Formats: sequence, C-alpha cells, structure tokens
Amino acid sequence: MEGEDQGWEDIAGDWLPWARTVDHDAYWSFRSMFFELVPPPGARTLEIGCGEGRVSRDLAARGHAVTAVDASPTLLEAAAAAHAEGEYLIARAEDLPFADGTFDLVVAHNVLMDVDDMPRAVGEAARVMTSGGRLCVAVTHPLADAGRWDGSADDAAFVIDDYLSARTCDLTVERDGLRMRFAGFTYPLEGYVRALEEAGLLIEAMREPAAPAGTHGEARWSRVPNFLYFRALKR
Repeated sequence: MEGEDQGWEDIAGDWLPWARTVDHDAYWSFRSMFFELVPPPGARTLEIGCGEGRVSRDLAARGHAVTAVDASPTLLEAAAAAHAEGEYLIARAEDLPFADGTFDLVVAHNVLMDVDDMPRAVGEAARVMTSGGRLCVAVTHPLADAGRWDGSADDAAFVIDDYLSARTCDLTVERDGLRMRFAGFTYPLEGYVRALEEAGLLIEAMREPAAPAGTHGEARWSRVPNFLYFRALKR
C-alpha cells in the first residue's frame, strides 16, 4: 500500500523505512510483473497515491513524464526529495485537481483499497484520462483478504471467511525489526469491475502473480495470489 488516505500521515514514519528497505516489502519482488502491464511512455503519466514515491521513480526510470499526488504531506515531501525532476502535489484520489483528459496513463499501485470511496476514485482516474488512455492498477488480491492460513506450515490450507462482502480490514506485520499497520478496505473482484463499468473503462489485461522465488512466504503465496493487477482502457 503506497499511501493515499489521510490516515497514512499518521503512520508515515513507519511506512518510509518499510517501503524503502529493498527486498523487505513485497513491492521489490513483484514490481517487474506489474510493470509488464504498464504501456510505454506517452505524453503524461499520473500516479495516484504515490506515497514515498517508489513507483513514480520506477516510472520515471522507464521514461515516463510523471505527475504524482498523495494526501500525506510527509510522504509527498519524501517523494519529492527523492525525485526532484518529478511533479508532486497534495490531492486525494477522489478529487483530482486536473482538467478532463489530461493524462494518457494513470497508475494506482496498491491504493484503491485504501481510499474512502473507491468507485469515485476510479471515476476520477477515468475523468482525467484521454480517450484511448489506460489505467494500471495493483491491489491486494480480494481472495487474499477474504481468508486466513490454517496454521504456519508451508502446505497449510487457506480458509475463506468472507469473500463477497466489502468491508474494512486491519493487519499489523512485524518483520526484520520493522512494524507496519495496514488498514483499509477489501472488495470482491466484482466491486472493482463495477467501478470500472461505471467509469466507462474496459479491462484489457489481468494478472494474478504467484510469489517469485525468494519472496517472503513464497511456498504459500505460490498457491494463493497475494496481489491482483489489471489494465483498463478508456474508450
């Protein structure tokens, strides 16, 4: 989760070391698979909920002209300090300060499950996209949020508690001396698809990547997807 909702300002001090410790957070293991869905650079790229800016920096390294927004002043300041060439603005995903049709690519990496109004955020992303533009999204997989592992063994069963309900979720993880609380929302796949439908966006591609070799929890997350990636087109 990159950091979009105002609540991330309260945990910005925890997120900065967690996000920037290479190979500590799952981003570093999965990012190449996400970027396989991202189109080549066009005129302008927007990242929604950039957090401390690692996705924006990776986009810029791939040739994108990046504008990024986030609701956390602390995280946005850190992002701008790490990438002076970028444009970083305070804004919420549900109320983007841009004219219609400004960007040909919008990226929302692990953000839509954090905003207060996910369908409105998708609608705003569509509004600021050009005709023929794309929206590239990463979210925690709805299935991963729907259940729990039945034990600590690598071959433990995954038990689904509730898949169909949209609800809040709250998880605290401690790893290698760092502690991070992830609090947001979980939706079934239909929830995201309905938001895309309402915004007039068509799904072009979807991926449910297995954990790469060497990833924390690889044995488990090679059987149940931890993340969901999709790319949508604005007609």
